[in-house]
Amino acid sequence: MLLIPAIDLKDGKCVRLRQGRMDDETVFSDDPVAMADRWAKAGARRLHIVDLNGAFSGKPENAGVIKCIAENHPDLPIQVGGGIRDEDTVQAYLDAGVQYVIFGTKAVNAPHFVSDMCAEFPGHVIVGLDAKDGKVAIDGWSKLSHHDVIDLAQHFEHDGVVAIIYTDIGRDGMMSGVNVEATARLAEAVRVPVVASGGIKTLDDIRALCQQRDSGITGAITGRAIYEGTLDFAEGQKLADNLCKES
Repeated sequence: MLLIPAIDLKDGKCVRLRQGRMDDETVFSDDPVAMADRWAKAGARRLHIVDLNGAFSGKPENAGVIKCIAENHPDLPIQVGGGIRDEDTVQAYLDAGVQYVIFGTKAVNAPHFVSDMCAEFPGHVIVGLDAKDGKVAIDGWSKLSHHDVIDLAQHFEHDGVVAIIYTDIGRDGMMSGVNVEATARLAEAVRVPVVASGGIKTLDDIRALCQQRDSGITGAITGRAIYEGTLDFAEGQKLADNLCKES
């Protein structure tokens, strides 16, 4: 199982939000490029980058920083979300060296767009489904839609996405423990890889996710825990590797 460090960008800084609230942030670094270097040196095999400003404005706001990170780490797969709402933005990110683009709000509001992008950029499209009580949230988590998360996941699987990122927004940034049960239910309902996100705090959360590896959970995104030190990234990845070898 892949442990994926999160770099959330707001106004050019590396921050973490609590439950997606832009007014409840903690700044962890003024230099996101150096932070990416840190996680790469710690053994990260993928980076998860979110343009938080872009998620709210609907267009890229931190693309320059993301491009710098991609240029510094050409062999490190990077997945980017936040403000990706059109084909030109997808092309620009892929041209900059980003491996995967993540659609969130756009995927929910215009599902046909995901189908079109999967056809245009096969192997590069991920959908992020952020949910609370089984319903998908949109617009930077400011609204809950009527869509059921499993129904949408199955729809996007059919379209050809390479993975689904599932976030429990009630736990994101709270370090209250990952929602293993809900993540496993989703993973069991689809055949594409599912990446867990939201709530990871300690090695116990890694253990709990690894126990559900057979369900289809292939990775976990971690943010606040590795920044505040409740989880050592390198130790967490080593544990995940060892547990997966045993399973």
